[in-house]
Amino acid sequence: MAKTIFEKHSPGRKGYTLPKNDVQKNITEIIPEKFQRKYELKFPEVSELDVMRHFLKLSHMNHCIEKGFYPLGSCTMKYNPKINETLVRNAKLADLHPFQNEETTQGALQILFELQKDLAEISGFANVTLQPVAGAHGEFTGLKTIKAYHEAKGNHHKKKIILPDSAHGTNPASVTLAGYENVEIKSNENGRVDVEDLKAHVDENTAGFMLTNPNTLGLFESDIEEIAQIIHDVDGLMYMDGANFNAIMGIVKPGEIGFDIMHFNLHKTFATPHGGGGPGSGPIGVRNDLVKFLPVPMISKNNDKYILDYSHQETSIGKIHSFFGNFLVNVRAFIYLKMIGSEGLNAISENAVINANYIMKKIADHYYIPHKDQYCMHEFVASGKWQKDKHGVRTLDIAKRLLDKGFHAPTVYFPLIVPEALMIEPTETESKETLDEFITAMIEIAKEAEENPRILHDAPVNTPVRRVDDTKAVRELNIKFDW
Repeated sequence: MAKTIFEKHSPGRKGYTLPKNDVQKNITEIIPEKFQRKYELKFPEVSELDVMRHFLKLSHMNHCIEKGFYPLGSCTMKYNPKINETLVRNAKLADLHPFQNEETTQGALQILFELQKDLAEISGFANVTLQPVAGAHGEFTGLKTIKAYHEAKGNHHKKKIILPDSAHGTNPASVTLAGYENVEIKSNENGRVDVEDLKAHVDENTAGFMLTNPNTLGLFESDIEEIAQIIHDVDGLMYMDGANFNAIMGIVKPGEIGFDIMHFNLHKTFATPHGGGGPGSGPIGVRNDLVKFLPVPMISKNNDKYILDYSHQETSIGKIHSFFGNFLVNVRAFIYLKMIGSEGLNAISENAVINANYIMKKIADHYYIPHKDQYCMHEFVASGKWQKDKHGVRTLDIAKRLLDKGFHAPTVYFPLIVPEALMIEPTETESKETLDEFITAMIEIAKEAEENPRILHDAPVNTPVRRVDDTKAVRELNIKFDW
């Protein structure tokens, strides 16, 4: 384990030279007493070489998509083109100030305007707001839009949002935060919405249905038009969680199959860096009569000029983020879309689906896969149920052993409706050679579970950090240095 930078401390050693202080006044005369530090800060005394080696060693300990395969189901950890990173570092973009007037930011506003249009075209919606800065933030914005719609119509009795039992965990949290009641319905034997159970729960108090399509089992909701009709018949709205949009973009437009609102995960689907808590971007698209409820300002075009449009301020749900969203994340997505084009979007989805089905078929004899008799979309859910029942090896053990073999583990124990779940999403950017290496590792682990389960119980053995106590880490979180 690498020493911390504090443990490398050696008195008198330094890697910097500060400029000579040219301030004549004493520091106590400049800074008010209440802001003056009462004790001296303890900084590690290290050389520049110490610092460089320390952080380079830490970077080698981290896993990233450039280092290896990252099949994190429902998170779409695809490779991010580096041209995006180069372009957004241009000072004409990176140094813009949000308080600059419209005349000096026409290029930036044009990018945002065109991105709104492109996302609306891809999804089949009337317009898009770019303000939300994460998927869950988009969910909250969409639910507030649903609430504004019903309040404007006097539908104050509508208190319920319906969700399937396979929903992402952020969905019920967003529903509660928006002031609605969660109503969960079950999946049928095919892993999709049980339409009869849906009918049994829909009534005049239903405000909407929040659905991921494809769902978290990686299956397309083939009854979506019937589902939408059931919800629309009680004046409810259909909300699509767009976390899995990577499977259908360029092929299916959610706005044309019954959905009224959808959030995008630009930091997933459109190849902008994500992980480690951000930055993200979660725009929402809406049908035409809902546009007036979107956050202001929108970006509009007036003759040849791009403007910050506050025209529907009185009906808007208000601002949900400072300024105009995570601007440079949106710029990355804009670049990605312009590079890929409409045909490229189609190819991305097709390759993501092919890659997922390829892995699923190759490991189907070695792991329990609840719906292996169906084609999946961009991801599928396997299970360590066989290994647990026969050999006492849990999915967690399988995931830890994958780390030893150089792969990031898939999402585990989600969705909750599959016991010992392993949620695998390869994305479109992985080659057949990489997929084959991963398949080989999965088959080897299944054999190890049968022949020598102790190997899996002890895993990982060759990572910088061995197996940690996950419960203790969550309950007794300590992320500060004590020195």
